[in-house]
Amino acid sequence: MARVDQKITDELRLWIIAQAEAGCRPEDVIKAMCQSGWDEDVAMAAMEQTLRERLAGVQPQALPPPSVVPEPALGLAPTVLAGGHEVKVLMAMRLPRAVLFGGLLTDAECDGLMDLARPRLMRSETVDNSTGGSEINAARTSDGMFFTRGEHPLIERIEQRIAELLRWPVDHGEGLQILRYRPGAEYRPHNDYFDPQHPGTARILQRGGQRVATLVIYLNTPEGGGATTFTDVGLDVAPRRGNAIFFSYDRPHGSTKTLHGGAPVTAGEKWVATKWLRQGVFV
Repeated sequence: MARVDQKITDELRLWIIAQAEAGCRPEDVIKAMCQSGWDEDVAMAAMEQTLRERLAGVQPQALPPPSVVPEPALGLAPTVLAGGHEVKVLMAMRLPRAVLFGGLLTDAECDGLMDLARPRLMRSETVDNSTGGSEINAARTSDGMFFTRGEHPLIERIEQRIAELLRWPVDHGEGLQILRYRPGAEYRPHNDYFDPQHPGTARILQRGGQRVATLVIYLNTPEGGGATTFTDVGLDVAPRRGNAIFFSYDRPHGSTKTLHGGAPVTAGEKWVATKWLRQGVFV
């Protein structure tokens, strides 16, 4: 199990205040924190600091309201069916909410996506938060392209499978993005949701609302490197052909623990297909 972040965050302060207002004894709150992985000294310091600030009238910053997010119907089964295709459940986490799927795509489907994308690859861009447009950024050193939804029978079949697997409508998803990382290429840690504080976010949200989940599908197995890293929780997901890592974020806030990156490729190439899911219909 991943180690709990030991920073005293606004989210933790809000939780402590809620427990106090519910009549919980301080010793019981500290015990609950320790059982969740907190060091006792940190738990006691968080309790003391929060209650002292509360008495002084200092309010922690409230979290943004949560959104409904995609949630696969996992149950207890080691496999799930999506579009008649059997997909394995290799790992599931609660925070961040993440599920590693095995065999989401076949070898032929992986090859097909790479073949369709290869002639259209260009230097990848990132969102320009000041304008809502896109720009080349040194933090992202890959080549990429976007398919439009349903533009090819293979794309349409994969999108339908994803929609059934994640229980989220096809039209609530952006078009599949294909990325190729050569040796040394990486994508430094970032969040996929759009920061409400940035001036360009309002324009971006007009196209379908906030992003609420990400699915990264590995189209090949690189010779070295290229893991998907979740830096807040110390999780590294090795890229394996046909597998996919899904993670959701119910609010645009660091409490979701979805800060992630693509570690540098050390040998060979890494190919991935990314599907971002929105709150509403993406146009």
